[in-house]
Amino acid sequence: MARTPLVAPGSELDDAERRRYSRQIRLPQIGVEGQRRLKAARVLVIGAGGLGSPVLTYLAAAGVGTLGIVDFDTVDVSNLQRQTIHTVAAVGELKTRSAEAGIRSLNPHVTVQLHDERLTGRTAARILSGYDLVVDATDNFAARYLANDTAALLRMPYIWGSVLRFDGQVSTFWPLAPGGAVDLRHLFPTPPADDEAESCAVAGVLGPLCGVVGSAMAAEALKLIVGFGEPLFGRILVVDALDSTFTIVPFRAAAESNPPLSDTAESRPTTDSTATSDGSSPMTPDTARATAAPATAPAASSVPRRSPSVTVDMLAERLAARAAGTDDFVLVDVREEWEHDAVAIEGAELVPLDSLLSDAARALIPQTAEVLVHCHHDGRSRYARDVLLQSGYSDVTFVEGGIDAWAALIDPTLPRY
Repeated sequence: MARTPLVAPGSELDDAERRRYSRQIRLPQIGVEGQRRLKAARVLVIGAGGLGSPVLTYLAAAGVGTLGIVDFDTVDVSNLQRQTIHTVAAVGELKTRSAEAGIRSLNPHVTVQLHDERLTGRTAARILSGYDLVVDATDNFAARYLANDTAALLRMPYIWGSVLRFDGQVSTFWPLAPGGAVDLRHLFPTPPADDEAESCAVAGVLGPLCGVVGSAMAAEALKLIVGFGEPLFGRILVVDALDSTFTIVPFRAAAESNPPLSDTAESRPTTDSTATSDGSSPMTPDTARATAAPATAPAASSVPRRSPSVTVDMLAERLAARAAGTDDFVLVDVREEWEHDAVAIEGAELVPLDSLLSDAARALIPQTAEVLVHCHHDGRSRYARDVLLQSGYSDVTFVEGGIDAWAALIDPTLPRY
């Protein structure tokens, strides 16, 4: 679908540029005019790490005229497993400088602007205001919320991605999005507490997943600049590298009682944050409950916290208790129909992840019920738990290891795939 391009066309392409971008220019959605828009575009990438590497590489290769890079960290040897824009020779060097060298060696037509500094409430507006859109490849919540809030104030598109272990997520937010404003705070109203957030350094991350998610983020930027395709407004692309699944999950804006930040002075971001560069720690709305939750709900500090997961042994005990009438919960299978047909846990309700917020799903899963969620392993079920909690459910748990662990440990007669 044709959309209004974000950037006006730049200067005419010379012969060298036409040869370099010829395969891209042949796409009718881009063409020569679209390539000139890319040439004129100014994109800020916050973080030059696991996600920033593919974002910067593909935007530079595509011919984005100006790329800004925000990062104050240096290259460590442990980064090289996934931060592919850096080399062994760059260990100890500022990531911005290393990334600049990689970009210049790939495409000398690109102008690179470096911001070797922390993204803070004092610097964010100054830095972001020089660009057309921002791509957030940071690895901490404070920096993400600061980048989102500043982009919202400046009416800029904000492309967000995150990776952790085998799971990745991508979405795009913009106050001027067709169909209405979308904002990170619509999805996750408040950041989690520091002790509730994991990082790649603690939990680990699959290197190629950074390439997959970062490439999707770069594609979002190209779509917005040129004006083609369907950006991920109001939708999240969920990637499960363990199951090799790509799922689109729609989301709705939070209740009006908790809107995104506005242009009032009181709402301007002021918190200092550290913009480092791995895009880790996917959002977990269990620490940022939906604003659609009942207004009479007690404060979080007074509510006992249920463990976010159960083992398959615990699930087996609870299923037996439910069959005996001494337990009550809804077990939800968020896999695809073909997976459920191949092997299933008896008593589970099939609700594929992409239909989790549908009216049919809500009929099967009352908001007042305790909900246990499983999938093949537990990538999709972790995410489904987050989505349900964000959507007003208050008691949701995922099953560790999913049906694969169930078949291995509880019922070995079941097929595994």
